[in-house]
Amino acid sequence: MNESYLQEHIYSVAQITQEIKTFLESEFPSVWVTGEISNFTHHSSGHMYFSLKDDQAQINCVMWRSRNMQLSFRPQAGLKIVAWGQIRVYEKRGNYQLDCLKMLPAGVGDLQQAFEALKKKLYDEGLFDEQSKQPLPVFPKRVAIITSPTGAAIRDIIHIMNKRMPLTEIILRPTLVQGEGAADDIAAALRDVNDYAHVDVIIVGRGGGSLEDLWAFNEEKVARAIFASRIPVISAVGHEIDFTIADFVADYRAPTPSAAAQVVIPDQKELLATCSGQFKRSLMAVTIAYKDKRKKLKDLSKRYAFKRPQDRLLQHQQRLDELYDRITWIIKQTLENYNRSLRHLHSRLAGLHPRSILKRGYAMVRNEKKQSMQTSHSDLENGDVLNIYFYDGAVQTRISKTDLEYDSLQALIQKMDFQGKNDEKA
Repeated sequence: MNESYLQEHIYSVAQITQEIKTFLESEFPSVWVTGEISNFTHHSSGHMYFSLKDDQAQINCVMWRSRNMQLSFRPQAGLKIVAWGQIRVYEKRGNYQLDCLKMLPAGVGDLQQAFEALKKKLYDEGLFDEQSKQPLPVFPKRVAIITSPTGAAIRDIIHIMNKRMPLTEIILRPTLVQGEGAADDIAAALRDVNDYAHVDVIIVGRGGGSLEDLWAFNEEKVARAIFASRIPVISAVGHEIDFTIADFVADYRAPTPSAAAQVVIPDQKELLATCSGQFKRSLMAVTIAYKDKRKKLKDLSKRYAFKRPQDRLLQHQQRLDELYDRITWIIKQTLENYNRSLRHLHSRLAGLHPRSILKRGYAMVRNEKKQSMQTSHSDLENGDVLNIYFYDGAVQTRISKTDLEYDSLQALIQKMDFQGKNDEKA
């Protein structure tokens, strides 16, 4: 093996660790691992560090604070669990470890897988969609509670509701909340309340417990009954860290039954305080407005017009007289201008009248034979009858051949005179 080959194929520690990291994290994106907890440390930062082991091997694990806050149990050394997470390589130490996303006591792994499968199925069908959720009534008159009649949940709900709004009517539909037949009973209770119909909102739930205890609220028949409810449903199952399928389908998820009682109805003390505050603000606004208007009225009463109203009226009357006189003068001037313009136009039109033209020594000649006005002698013919119109009358004449010859001779003489004058000038 030559030296150049070795140099090309030698990894640094960081390079080989990175290769291993890439391989492991891509081959094992997420896995379920079961084992016994050992070397458990709950760090002051809130993160959990531990190992999972069995008879033959162990693997380092970490669960960050943001995830372990959701745990429904307290991990400890010697406890057998099922953890779901992703394989990660901690490059500083060259160790691989399981980055835990979820952790359950051993024995509930099958239930958890069933939970995840049903959750995905119902999500794909749209049962969790926000647009399908109904708004909660602001002031419900009747609230139906579907839960065990002997559990702590019903006592907490009734106590809080009576304290917040005693006038609200509570209707209890007793039901099983765990064990065999609980899911059927819860689904039937939801249908019964919807058939009764005289209810504004429904609270369905129970107190805390293990995953097995809460399993009835993870059944598909319960989820579909909640989704089919025409009345808004509040899911109040377990503690704040517990999540069930019912929580995702319901119109509102309350972290606890007590929280559901606080959400479903307003607190009468808070309402009274709000109304009192609004009344005080309204009264203050009215008082300020009243004082402002009163001040304006007082200022107005001090003005001259209110002290001597008769003088003010006389001044307005005088102003009206002045305006009347001005309008009258404007109308008179306008009419005079129009009359002047009219006389001028009449004079111009009279000057353009044919009779006015004839009066200045002109005449009009009409050729009766041609039925047209005669404007030139050049087109006169022998025998044409002409009517000659003067200012004060008309005469008729007939054109003879002698008249035409005379006209032609006169025209020839005028032409010769014109040419002779031109020759003299030249």
